[in-house]
Amino acid sequence: MQKFNRQGPDYRFDDQVDFDEVRDTFGLCTISIGQWVTKPERLASANLVYDAFADLAQILNIPPYVIGLRGTLNFSFGTGGQLGVQAHYDSGSRTLALAKNAGAGAIAHEWWHAFDHYICKRLFNNSSAHGFASSYWLHSANMTPHPLNNLLNDFYKACMLDQSGVNPSIFFVRAVELDKQYQQLYFSKPQELTARAFEACIAFNSKIHNEFLVSGVKNSELASLGGFPCPTLRAKLSHSIFRYFNALGAALHQ
Repeated sequence: MQKFNRQGPDYRFDDQVDFDEVRDTFGLCTISIGQWVTKPERLASANLVYDAFADLAQILNIPPYVIGLRGTLNFSFGTGGQLGVQAHYDSGSRTLALAKNAGAGAIAHEWWHAFDHYICKRLFNNSSAHGFASSYWLHSANMTPHPLNNLLNDFYKACMLDQSGVNPSIFFVRAVELDKQYQQLYFSKPQELTARAFEACIAFNSKIHNEFLVSGVKNSELASLGGFPCPTLRAKLSHSIFRYFNALGAALHQ
């Protein structure tokens, strides 16, 4: 398999892991591997996925099992997939699916979708089974009062509104312009807007760099078109989202 640049802790001490260890370490519900994934590919990808999830947990300062979202998140590698899509999150089956040959760099983005979906019921009492918290937030649903929810609210607000708290953020405005340019409704969807914001925060963190976890954020065509937050907004978003996950991690350690 392709080599991916990574700078971070050696969690495995160079040992080979398997996908059962990935499932158990990160609290996933199930893991499915495609029938066309060869044994060497399976072994190599297990290490890559393990390190990516471990890096994500380390960056967010949360226990590894939180990645599995209380045992509700399924993971698939090289099974089915969608034409032209390197990775996707299916809210119906709660599955983060990674393509065998093209899914690298999309884990952070797709995990945010899974989290955004999982947390919706905890933020909004009347949300649907397939709802995303970012979308409910944008449509002015009443958020359940809680200190953690208030911290997450800061992230959603910074993503979608300017400093006045009334008008759309420049990030949102540019996403609308991208949709007009490509004649689609995608970039300005709140769940996509927040996913790109989240992966930008992960990509520019100062501690760990992992191309299998997140890539395509720095020096990409999409970045040059304003598809990711500018450095000033990214700093604000990073402060908000890391405060939230730090508080979540601290609460779980009590």
